[in-house]
Amino acid sequence: MDLQEYAVGLDIGTTKIVAMIGRKNEYGKLEILGVGRSKSLGVHRGVVNNITQTIQSIQQAVDQAEAVSGIKIKEVTVGIAGQHIRSLQHSDYITRDNSEEVIDQSDIDTLCGQVHKLVMLPGEEIIHVLPQEYKIDGQSEIKEPVGMYGGRLEANFHVVVGQVASIKNIYRCVKSADLDLKKITLEPLASADAVLSQEEKEAGVALIDIGGGTTDLAIFKDGIIRHTAVIPQGGNIITEDIKAGCSIIEKQAELLKTKFGSAWPGENKENEIVSIPGLRGREPKEITLKNLSKIIHARVIEILENVFVEIKNYGHDDPKKQLIAGVVLTGGGSQLKHIKQLAEYVTGMPSRIGYPNEHLAGDSDAESTSPVFATAVGLVMKGLEDGYLNSNLEEQPVEEEVIEEPVVDVDEVEQPEPEVQENKKRGFFENWTTKLKDFLDNAE
Repeated sequence: MDLQEYAVGLDIGTTKIVAMIGRKNEYGKLEILGVGRSKSLGVHRGVVNNITQTIQSIQQAVDQAEAVSGIKIKEVTVGIAGQHIRSLQHSDYITRDNSEEVIDQSDIDTLCGQVHKLVMLPGEEIIHVLPQEYKIDGQSEIKEPVGMYGGRLEANFHVVVGQVASIKNIYRCVKSADLDLKKITLEPLASADAVLSQEEKEAGVALIDIGGGTTDLAIFKDGIIRHTAVIPQGGNIITEDIKAGCSIIEKQAELLKTKFGSAWPGENKENEIVSIPGLRGREPKEITLKNLSKIIHARVIEILENVFVEIKNYGHDDPKKQLIAGVVLTGGGSQLKHIKQLAEYVTGMPSRIGYPNEHLAGDSDAESTSPVFATAVGLVMKGLEDGYLNSNLEEQPVEEEVIEEPVVDVDEVEQPEPEVQENKKRGFFENWTTKLKDFLDNAE
């Protein structure tokens, strides 16, 4: 079996940290080789607030993924969210030296590089520069300018900005866990890759990723990202409300929410009661499911209304900006009962729950296809898109160079040394292949 490139997505969330290893199979679908999951202890609302605990949680998730897959993780694509993320629209242009030559990728790179030099507020850094439409010599609405003639190349950009300190903290946590950070990507963009179809992006869609500490929004129209936002509210504040409203501990509140919680109080009868064990010999506590649903309903309405404010800021009332495909809900919070109906009620748009199974291979387990892992799946896809190889595989080009050198220089004295190096490299390479073969044979 040939060695194939694979990528590792690391989702550093408020409630959990997920390390996921994946590669493309022969049909171009994503095959998940291993998933590691650990409780996130040092992250609050998407921002690292305890370096040591975050490093331990990352190492735990990575060790688990390595044990399942039999692959040593070296490089990761990391997701970033948090209340410090903001986005803005920007237009820029370049004047080309020779308009007789066709526009190539280097011209687009120059234009994007120019946007990266924008002066931001103190302590902020540009994370993404996402081109929208291009304009060549006044001709607008061009989606792909490569190969066209023109002297002046303009573009509208969606620029995503974050705090330097938060980005550096994530970088430090990853580095301290003995990993190389190859790319940081905005989490709603990764989730969108995992759960949205191209048709939805063309028609116009709002992706709402309800996580533990934050709710991420990404709006697409005509296949282009139009608006992104991170709202500093998520599933954790629902748990906090249940804890305070029912006078119980957090663990019990979380269990109540996931097992019996509903975002629509109307479906529960007054006499439906759940009994919670008392602490240290105290009397058990009885809670009506109707009251539980009322608490959840109030907080979910608040989250969805904040998201809807951002959708209005994008301008969805404009017929040209209409979101025909409506709303797609994903993330752990989307598993709450009747949240789909509530989203339709608040936004007035059709909605569905987004599962990351569209791009996954058919034999993927139920865990990988859960909305909880949408961001992790998207991060693996981003890693594969950018062609990142694990550093083990990066040995190949070096090996070829070493072999070619003696062929050019026919000096017999220098030939034995490269041969020794070649055998050494090849032995390492073969060991790696054998391990991978054994793992895949066992998996089958």
